[in-house]
Amino acid sequence: MDYFAVLILAFGMSMDAFAAAIGKGAALLRPSAKEVIRTALIFGCIEALTPIIGWGIGLAASRFIMSWDHWVAFGLLLLLGLRMIHEGVRKENCDESEVPRRHSFWVLVTTAIATSLDAMAVGVGLAFLNVNIIATALTIGATTTVMAASGMLLGRYLGRAIGKWAEILGGVVLIGIGSSILIEHLGLLR
Repeated sequence: MDYFAVLILAFGMSMDAFAAAIGKGAALLRPSAKEVIRTALIFGCIEALTPIIGWGIGLAASRFIMSWDHWVAFGLLLLLGLRMIHEGVRKENCDESEVPRRHSFWVLVTTAIATSLDAMAVGVGLAFLNVNIIATALTIGATTTVMAASGMLLGRYLGRAIGKWAEILGGVVLIGIGSSILIEHLGLLR
């Protein structure tokens, strides 16, 4: 696998994180540079680790992992999306001082894991190719870090434009990502 193919793979793997980061950025009141970097690094590190985990599991467990990863991703993203929608509806009557300035570490980790489960399945496939898994995983992680930071910044500006609906929109985006993962894996749109 040449470096250009690895970059395309990394870009494709980072798109879910990008979309989720837009929602995360929009849900916060003007996220600071520190929060953008923190979120991007969490997404990037987890996205770099999951293909290595998948690669390590290899062929023996690939059928098991691929048979349920889409359900786990869908379930996590659905729950996180519903939570964001609930928070957005609850905040509809609150003033700007009550809007959070950062997301909890565990909410970010859970979102990052949910959006990177497909990278684990890709890692299983990479085990059968002549690929330097460390270089590939680092490329995927770095690309995801940049895409998540870009998503947070874009979400920051979208959040101002759409106001109190930002968190609701972010929840809908997460549910949409989860649904698209499920639909793709179940082959409903062929």
